[in-house]
Amino acid sequence: MTNPVSQAKQDIAVLLDGALERAVESGALPAASELPDFVVEIPADTSHGDFASNIAMACARPFKCAPRKIAEAICAALDLTGTVFERVEIAGPGFINFFLSPRWFADVVKSVLSAGADYGRTDYGRGEKVQVEFVSANPTGPMHMGNARGGALGDCLAAALDWSGHNVTREFYVNDAGNQIEKFGCSLEARYLQIFKGEDAVAFPEDGYHGDDIRERAQQFADQFGDRFVESDSAARRQALVDFALPRNIEKLKADLERYRIHYDVWFRESELHHGAIDEAIRVLTARGMTYEQDGALWYRATENGGEKDEVLVRANGFPTYFAADIAYHYNKFAVRGFERVINVWGADHHGHVARLKGAMDAIGLNGDRLDIVLMQFVRLMQDGKPVKMSKRTGKAISLTDLIEEVPVDAARFLFNMREPNSMVDFDLDLAVEQSMQNPVYYVQYAHARICSLLKKLEDEGVAPRACTYDELCALRAPEEIELIRTLARFPQEIIDSVRGYDPARLTKYATDLATVFHKHYTVHRVRGEAEPLMQARLNLYLATRTVIANVLGMLKITVPESM
Repeated sequence: MTNPVSQAKQDIAVLLDGALERAVESGALPAASELPDFVVEIPADTSHGDFASNIAMACARPFKCAPRKIAEAICAALDLTGTVFERVEIAGPGFINFFLSPRWFADVVKSVLSAGADYGRTDYGRGEKVQVEFVSANPTGPMHMGNARGGALGDCLAAALDWSGHNVTREFYVNDAGNQIEKFGCSLEARYLQIFKGEDAVAFPEDGYHGDDIRERAQQFADQFGDRFVESDSAARRQALVDFALPRNIEKLKADLERYRIHYDVWFRESELHHGAIDEAIRVLTARGMTYEQDGALWYRATENGGEKDEVLVRANGFPTYFAADIAYHYNKFAVRGFERVINVWGADHHGHVARLKGAMDAIGLNGDRLDIVLMQFVRLMQDGKPVKMSKRTGKAISLTDLIEEVPVDAARFLFNMREPNSMVDFDLDLAVEQSMQNPVYYVQYAHARICSLLKKLEDEGVAPRACTYDELCALRAPEEIELIRTLARFPQEIIDSVRGYDPARLTKYATDLATVFHKHYTVHRVRGEAEPLMQARLNLYLATRTVIANVLGMLKITVPESM
C-alpha cells in the first residue's frame, strides 16, 4: 500500500507547516489569523527540484509580506534531519524547491520489489462500494465500435477503482423489455413469415431491425420449428420468436465480451424492474410530491429538479416509459443494493439524459451527485489513412465480433484506452496489427520481454539477481536511472489520478512513458559486464521495472510476454 509520490508530498506539507509555525513563533514572520491552502507538486523541469511548493506566494496576503521574504523565513526554519530530502532552494518569486536524497530513490526500488504484484495498490478509496455500468448494448443486434471502446474504458476504469481501494462491481444492463423488444419481435416475425410466404407477400416494418442477424435468428427458429407458427396468433408467434432469439443474442453478447476479456459481476435485466421495482420507485416519487396526473398519464415534476420540461412516467395506456424504468433501475442501485457511488459509461449522444437522471435521483430522495456519467466520444476506424465503415468480410458495418477477429485483443484494448473518454478516437487498423515499435502496445510489451531476455542471458551465464543494499541502490545516479525510478514511483498516484478524473487513458500513457524511459536506459547503459555491485543494482532496477510493466498491463488485461 505504498505511494512514494503522495507520501513525499505529505511529508513536505508537514515540514512546511512546522517551519511556518516556528518562523511565526520566532518573530521572523508576523502572526496571521488564517493561513490559506498551498500546493506541493512535481515541477515540469525536475532539474529545479523534485517537488515544489507555492506556500510563500499563498501566504503573501495574510502576512502582508513579499513572497521571497516569506520563503527565506520558512527555509531558515526547516529541519530536514532524518527526512528523505537532501536540500531546499528558493526559486523565482518565492517557490520552495525540495531535492530528494539518493535514499528515497533506493527506497522506491525496494518498495516495488517488496510489494511485487501488489505495487500500485492503495487504500485511497477506503472500501467505497462503487458500481461501474458499461457497454449495456441492446440485445437486439450485434455490438458496434462504440461498445468496443466503452468496454475497454469501463473495464480499465473499474480495474483502477479496484487498485485504488474501492469495492467495485462491474454491471451490464440488459434492455430486455420495452419498445426495442416489441420492435425486435415484429422484425423477427416478418422475417420468419417471409421464409414461408416470400418477401413480397409479407411487409417488413419500416422501423424494424434490418440486420442480417435478424434473418439468421428467424431462419434458426424456422429450422427448429418449421411452419408450426405460421398460422399462430401474431402475439403468440412474436413471443415465441423473442423467447427463442433473445437468450441466444444475450449469450452472444456474453461470449463476445468474454473474448474481449470483459467479465461482469452482474447482468441486470430490465425485465426484472417490471415486477414491482418501477411501481416502488413511482410510489416513492409520489409520496415526495414529485408526480401528478394529466390527460390520463402520470407525470414527473422534472422542472422542479433542473429539467427543461415535466416528463411522463406512465402513459395513458398504463405502460411505464423508459425513463420510469431508468429511474427505478438507479433507485435499485442506490437504495436497494447500497452502492455509495454509481458510474455509467455512456456514448456522447446521451449527454442530454445526464441532468435528467441526476435530477430524478434528487427527486426520489437520493443524492444525484453520487451518480457520475462518463460521456464517451465516438470511434472512427481508419485504414490506409482513410475512414472505414464496412467490413470487407461481410460488407456490413463493422461489429465488435469483426474487430476481434481481425485485430489482436491486446491492441484493441490498449488503443481504445489511449485518449480520454471525451476525445474522438481514430482507431488505425493497420497500426493495430503491426508488430513493430510503432505499435504502442507492442512497444510496451517489448520492454517487458527485453528485461526477461536479459535475465535469461544472464542466467545462462550463471548470473542471478540478488537483493541489493541501500548503498548499492544509491549508486543509481545516472540521469536515465533517476528518470526511470521517478517513473516507477508515479504508478500508484497515476492510478488514483485516473480514478479522480475518470480517465483510464492516463494508464496507457503511463505505460508508454515507462517503456520509453526504460528503452532509453537500456540503450545508454550496460548491465552485463559492469562491476558486480552496479550490475546487481541495475538488475534490481530492471526487475522493479518489469514488475510495474506487468502490473499496469495486467490492469488493462493485456498479455505480458516474456519473449517477442
